[in-house]
Amino acid sequence: MYDYTGWIVRSTAGHDKGELFCVVGMEDSFLLLADGKRRKIAKPKRKKLGHVSVENRGAFLNPTIQRVHLGETVSDRALRRALAAFRAVSRRV
Repeated sequence: MYDYTGWIVRSTAGHDKGELFCVVGMEDSFLLLADGKRRKIAKPKRKKLGHVSVENRGAFLNPTIQRVHLGETVSDRALRRALAAFRAVSRRV
């Protein structure tokens, strides 16, 4: 199975539709998503791969996202800031 950890995705289904998340892990056929605010890293959201759209495949060069990709511990605050930086960069393009 492919490793999606560290990817930034947008929810396309459910009550959180349109929200940005970072994939912090995988469980069976589910992605474990966190945004640091509503969904903390300690209790990530389980979502099927078909219910998200990929915004960034791990190429976003943010130290926090890189640490998530490597499996290191990250704080919720750092994750919120990394996703905010991604939003700012994606708006400029």
